[in-house]
Amino acid sequence: MEPVLPPNRVLTVPNVLSAVRLALIPVFVYALLVVHANGWAVAILMFSGASDWADGKIARLLNQSSRLGVLLDPAVDRLYMVAVPIVLAFSGIVPWWFVIVLLARDGLLAATLPLLWSRGLSALPVTYIGKAATFALMSGFPLVLLGTWDALWSRVIGACGWAFLIWGMYAYLWAFVQYAVQMILVLRRMPKVDRASRPSAAAKVADHG
Repeated sequence: MEPVLPPNRVLTVPNVLSAVRLALIPVFVYALLVVHANGWAVAILMFSGASDWADGKIARLLNQSSRLGVLLDPAVDRLYMVAVPIVLAFSGIVPWWFVIVLLARDGLLAATLPLLWSRGLSALPVTYIGKAATFALMSGFPLVLLGTWDALWSRVIGACGWAFLIWGMYAYLWAFVQYAVQMILVLRRMPKVDRASRPSAAAKVADHG
């Protein structure tokens, strides 16, 4: 059964928030790497996290779900999950091995998508651990950035940020194990389908919820 796609609307509040978050990625890179404006970089991360939480609520409250939204919002989320740790590593705030672990996990998951599509599935269901891991990581990034100030309060906040990042990294890896088990079961139990039965691009992203 084909999934019911949301209306094909562009100018909605959630889409505007996602577009602003997207536009702020290069601003974040410039603020942290070029002008070393750590305060502005923290503000961008905090705005991004708050608006990411708000746009889904607004879409449901105002009935403003759209096909563009189900594509744009998760795409922007992934860009932040790639760009932020890389920029923090270039700034010497997080170690490169930490970034490699996160990106390798995401790369391996992305490599499994064609196998899922060949079985007529758009994506594996998002697990609670996966959602909690992403929340912990995106909460930890601005906190470790705040920890770069030369003050006692800054060191305390930075330590809290690292607690979020370490827990988030392990949860991120555990979620990968969960997805790997799901993938093995799918490949064993579900036959391949023809191309006409495979999900559309919008449906693929919509199922990521």
